[in-house]
Amino acid sequence: MLKPELHHFARAAREVAKHGDNDTLPFDIDVRFCGDEAEALASIAYGFYSELRDSQAAKDNHERIAELHIQSERLLAPSGPAGFRVVTKIHLFWNIYLNGLAIAIAEALEPHRFPSAQSYRFLPTGGEQLFDESRSWRAFKEATVAQANIAGDEAVVVQTDISSFYEHISHHYIENLINGLDGDAGAVSKQVNALLSKLFAGRSFGLPVGGQGARVLAELFLNQVDAALTARGVQWNRYVDDYILIAKNTAEAYRALGILAQGLMDYGLSLNKSKTVFLSSKHYRDYVASQLGGDDIEAAKLRSIDLKFDPYSDNPEEDYESLVETVETLEVRQLLNRELEKALPDSFLVTQIGRTMRLQEPTIALEIAATLLKQQNLHAFRSSFSTIMRGIANLRGDGRFSSIHGKLDNLLDSIPTHSEHLLKADTSLLHYLRCLRFQSTPARLQLVRQLFETTQLDTVRRACIDCWRGWRDGVAFNYLRNRWQQMTPECQRLYWLMSFEFADEGGKARLQARRAASQSWALGVELPFDEEKDKMKLSKLPRGTEPRFATVFMRWAKGVNNAV
Repeated sequence: MLKPELHHFARAAREVAKHGDNDTLPFDIDVRFCGDEAEALASIAYGFYSELRDSQAAKDNHERIAELHIQSERLLAPSGPAGFRVVTKIHLFWNIYLNGLAIAIAEALEPHRFPSAQSYRFLPTGGEQLFDESRSWRAFKEATVAQANIAGDEAVVVQTDISSFYEHISHHYIENLINGLDGDAGAVSKQVNALLSKLFAGRSFGLPVGGQGARVLAELFLNQVDAALTARGVQWNRYVDDYILIAKNTAEAYRALGILAQGLMDYGLSLNKSKTVFLSSKHYRDYVASQLGGDDIEAAKLRSIDLKFDPYSDNPEEDYESLVETVETLEVRQLLNRELEKALPDSFLVTQIGRTMRLQEPTIALEIAATLLKQQNLHAFRSSFSTIMRGIANLRGDGRFSSIHGKLDNLLDSIPTHSEHLLKADTSLLHYLRCLRFQSTPARLQLVRQLFETTQLDTVRRACIDCWRGWRDGVAFNYLRNRWQQMTPECQRLYWLMSFEFADEGGKARLQARRAASQSWALGVELPFDEEKDKMKLSKLPRGTEPRFATVFMRWAKGVNNAV
């Protein structure tokens, strides 16, 4: 039964704090805010949900959200060596809200899912870990190989996926499928529909790529297609929109593919013709073996490493030392050079190399970084640009690598000169800016100011302010102070954090802007302002009331800066 509760929104907040709000973007300061204030943010979210759920008119669940301003941006992200996709950056609160509803949906849906659906299997008691990590893409591939072995050499395997899946999912179908979960389904379905409509500028299709809420809704949607395949006796396995069908011969394989195509057509979707292939069982096993590393033991071991510690976490996982020992046994530089010799490098292998730099000795880490950041190499590895920048940011923010920080900075400063085209992708630019915030240079001062003044994206402006904040740039602080009214609420919040770097001058700026900030940052979902309640601690608020978003942020900003 679908019944969102306070703990669903709290779990959503903790999950964002652990894994970030979007898996394609660098962590920003709001991720820390989300973790430190998970209880307060969940309280605001559940209070708003309760208000809508208990409304006398069911349509209020849609109209109340439809009338609000929900800040989001669509950003361009690389996808493979020659493609791009659109990802969505959602306001912190609304990301928590959508994910909280989705967690409740996943909880109600999971008992009705099929074992052959390998992706995003919900863990009811997983804390901030929403999904079963053992049900990975690698495990999916290994399971299909095992089934192909059982089917024998005469069997035929069909490998296919759905064309532009996330972009074409109908909000109407999502609403109807949520309604089938009983409980508070009516209220939740209207709210989810309204949120998706706001995120897609009134269009009635599409899911916001990169967040957990969209993943749950995608699984809800495809569960119907899975049911249709199962009812027709098709042997299938699925990981998100990738399907593997196994049949005893070519005729049966074609029949199974037709059933899948029909099931998708019923929901307005179609198969990707260019990615649909028929393989013999043996050829499929060989193909997957090559994907997973084949006979190359070193590559296979690197592929299989699951780096559980977060790139920007303050608390590395307990298995950090064992990961170090594993990586030390690998000839990572040799593997990297081998990829450079290929016309089309293995992006996942390059990604893993970038992720493991932090586990190397400084001199080796610098050598790997220098190789990755060379002009011709960086272009060849362009589909892994974001992960490479994550690895560089790890090194640049870690005191153990201070001996190579200067040389890393020189390598970073040369990128806009020789590889400016790679920074045209929004997510790549954001990851690059994340690397710059540690140290100011004349080139960076000019680049960041120019970006701030010319970009149309609020997310990029916030990344620029974060650089200025990291550099304690007094000129930039004064520049922003005189443009408070022109800044968006999200930029104002980052400027507010920046002000704590400037002692008395920052205090005066906050005092001057405090009342305007309280109004500007209001979500439109909070209870009417009560000055006395606003001063109280969350634990002492009367039952049924919630704090205001602006108050929570201001208190947190003061506390986090006092703690540093």
